[in-house]
Amino acid sequence: MASVALLSNPRSTGNRSLLPRVREYCAAHPDIFHYEVEDVDQIGEAIRTIAMVSPRIVAINGGDGTVQAALTELYSGGHFGGSPPPVAVLPNGKTNLIAFDLGAEGDPIKALERVVELVESGGIEDHVIERQLIALDSGGHRPVLGMFLGGAYLADVMLYCRHRIYPLGLPNGLSHFLAAMLGLFAMILGIGGGRLPPKPEPMTVSLIRQGEFKGKFSLLIVTTLEKLLLSIRTSDAHGSNGHMKLLATETGVGALFRMLGATWRGTLGQRQLEGVHFEQGDEIRIEGQRSNVILDGEIFEAKGGKPIILTSTQPVPFLRLAA
Repeated sequence: MASVALLSNPRSTGNRSLLPRVREYCAAHPDIFHYEVEDVDQIGEAIRTIAMVSPRIVAINGGDGTVQAALTELYSGGHFGGSPPPVAVLPNGKTNLIAFDLGAEGDPIKALERVVELVESGGIEDHVIERQLIALDSGGHRPVLGMFLGGAYLADVMLYCRHRIYPLGLPNGLSHFLAAMLGLFAMILGIGGGRLPPKPEPMTVSLIRQGEFKGKFSLLIVTTLEKLLLSIRTSDAHGSNGHMKLLATETGVGALFRMLGATWRGTLGQRQLEGVHFEQGDEIRIEGQRSNVILDGEIFEAKGGKPIILTSTQPVPFLRLAA
């Protein structure tokens, strides 16, 4: 039995320089079972093998896409008999939204040391928190599980950043800022395509009890995280940590700046804002002729007649690394 099972994806951006240090640390701590995958398609076999050593904690060393694939296998693969151990996420990759929400920031080795420290001290229980996951069904053989979904124009800008800005080799923060500024510039002028992100496409977003809204949206976020992009917190307004929440902002500078202003004041979700939708639901449907969404790094597309359906799972345990 291993105290900690560590799953590493060497192809994650951060691991290109980090992995030698991770291997050195694991070699000095034989109670860590370290499993490396070369491709996300190998994560199923990795989780099956990890289950055989019955770890107290499963730590994931990779980007949000690696975390998403691991969560899907942990909670849909049945390898732990329906009761997987708590998951710790090391800060890695380009966005780290999941790791950031769980209190893991800075040096991934320091985060791994913190995981080992909590296991050795017997303090795991005091740091276990629960989150629901988003189950995304796009017609595949089983839903994909994750914690952060970006859609509408936000997804288009994220894909633009991935394909056009990241290859320039700029620092991650500068890449994200540049993509956001170009996206805002294109939206203000009503242009798109070519060297700029594409124009927003119309879509329909439906919630079971709250009804539906249609149009073009600059921002669409569905999450079970407490912290989002732009330092938005999602739990304060609804008082229900870990549930699936939706933030959608219609295109147009006015709606975007009303949302940003409410975010800056800490009042987002406390009252209705024109062009801004802040809701919570058990099931969300996204429909459109060509509407991209990105769930923890993986791209899905809602095509005409085939909606993307999001539902929330039962709460699952994670290890919060912050003091």
